[in-house]
Amino acid sequence: MPPFTTKPIHFGSFLVTSQVFHLTPSSFALVNLKPLLPGHVLVSPIRVVPRFKDLTPSEVTDLFITVQRVSRMVERVFNASALNIAIQDGADAGQSVPHVHAHIIPRSSGDLKDRGGQDAIYGMMDGEEGDLGRQLRDQRGEEGRAKFPAVDADESRKPRSDEEMIREAEWLAQEMEKE
Repeated sequence: MPPFTTKPIHFGSFLVTSQVFHLTPSSFALVNLKPLLPGHVLVSPIRVVPRFKDLTPSEVTDLFITVQRVSRMVERVFNASALNIAIQDGADAGQSVPHVHAHIIPRSSGDLKDRGGQDAIYGMMDGEEGDLGRQLRDQRGEEGRAKFPAVDADESRKPRSDEEMIREAEWLAQEMEKE
């Protein structure tokens, strides 16, 4: 199956075209290099904008409509009973890639009981596990350090290969057509 789009899509400074599974006039959805839980995806505006306050009203509208549509699909496909939807707006809030993005993380009862319970997801997002910028730099061999220290780092969570992410993006693109 060919890539969902051939138009170059950037997440911050990172080219992520092959990870994109849904595209609107102002937003895109992409699979995650190192998801915190299965089905953890991101939705971002096409225009590289560091902070939520810098989006135009039409970008905000498109972003949230896209988050809602992708959320419905993720919940259905991953058989989730709930979702975490989060925007870390700025470096001091844990944003590691200076490009507005919403995390959509499918949840189910007891999914993190071995990690301390349902609220463990917040530590995971704030820690090394949620440092998207570092993960992307590491995968692509770019320099840079994570701003935030590891919180309950899980070294068994390895970055996925491009092939794995492309397969998931293709599958989720097909699932989005059902929405």
